[in-house]
Amino acid sequence: MRQHLGFLKVSSAVVKVAAWIFLLLGISGSILIVAGKVPDKSILEGLINLAAAVFFFFFFFLIAKIADLLIKIINEIKKE
Repeated sequence: MRQHLGFLKVSSAVVKVAAWIFLLLGISGSILIVAGKVPDKSILEGLINLAAAVFFFFFFFLIAKIADLLIKIINEIKKE
């Protein structure tokens, strides 16, 4: 498992960046929908879009945090 520490660190950082990008794009899209800038979309669809973006943000961020926790566990085992 120690040979995969670099991969875990990089993948954790990539997933965190992807989660933040997903959240920011979801928020901006939802703001545009709620403001009425997107034709044929209701305010409810904007709120659903926002809820989905927040859900996926927390899901991806949780996956990255689990990878960080796995890195800490491997490092603690390595010390012993």
